[in-house]
Amino acid sequence: MALSTELTELLGLRHPIVLAPMGGAAGGALAAAVSRAGGLGLVGGAYGDRAWLERELPIVAEGTDQPWGVGFLNWAIEGGAVEQALEFHPAAVMLSFGDPSPFADRIRRSGAVLIVQVTDLDEAERALDVGADVIVAQGTESGGHGARRGRSTLPFVPLVVDLAAPVPVLAAGGIADGRGVAAALALGAAGALLGTRFQATTEALVDRSVSEALVEGRGQDTERNSVLDIARGASWPLEKYSARTLGHPYLDRWRGREAELAGDSRARQDYQDDVARGVIPPLPVWAGEGVDLITDVPSAADLVTELAAQAEDALLRAGRLRPNDRS
Repeated sequence: MALSTELTELLGLRHPIVLAPMGGAAGGALAAAVSRAGGLGLVGGAYGDRAWLERELPIVAEGTDQPWGVGFLNWAIEGGAVEQALEFHPAAVMLSFGDPSPFADRIRRSGAVLIVQVTDLDEAERALDVGADVIVAQGTESGGHGARRGRSTLPFVPLVVDLAAPVPVLAAGGIADGRGVAAALALGAAGALLGTRFQATTEALVDRSVSEALVEGRGQDTERNSVLDIARGASWPLEKYSARTLGHPYLDRWRGREAELAGDSRARQDYQDDVARGVIPPLPVWAGEGVDLITDVPSAADLVTELAAQAEDALLRAGRLRPNDRS
């Protein structure tokens, strides 16, 4: 089975399914597994931790002969991390959150496909200006970090598709099964980027408690907030970005009192002390609104295959494909 789109043709993929480059969770083994299964696996380069990249990039480079890539946070990285990644010849590099221009030319000169994630139309226009080969339109349903005042996936994706044409667009945010992938294609996207769903796979670099929390979690229990970034001393640009997580004791304690928390060094130290004592997990559980659809922890390869089959079936039911179009 295969669904051919502009994305699959551009990168030589079997399926228009992309692993979100989740920092700390999307390591080399997970990215390689997704790519071997016919999607595009992206290693979560995040802040550009050189030791982490040195460990994980060889794993993906040696683990698959299919296209793979790496993703970084624009506001947090230095060019040296990008250069380090490019030494492994990724097929694609994804840049998210902030100005991609300091890195865009170097990535494109390397021959890698430049993927830029955007959270509003101004960012989409900037991505086009720097020569993005693919744009990811991220809606606010997404788990982890995203725009504080963004748009929902359903209305946002078509706007970006229309603005960016003929540059292919991926949909992200709240997509956790093949029906969501099919919906993305129906909106005009060339594929879907999934994060939360891939956290609950056997190859993800997350504690078992995180996988269990995702299987048990409900979308109505997720909340976009800045409390946990403040409490843990994260350096995210809080005026622009917040994060969607499952419930957390510190979120309940400090919701609506972010300014007070930011000025209370004792409270932030209490957070670190609670982590050290095991009272709270080391990291929040990043989870999108589609978390209800996660009911198991499969291998990444099985998940990609299932997502593709579900997407094709959904499109057949919707009348997008005729039975003889299946391959």
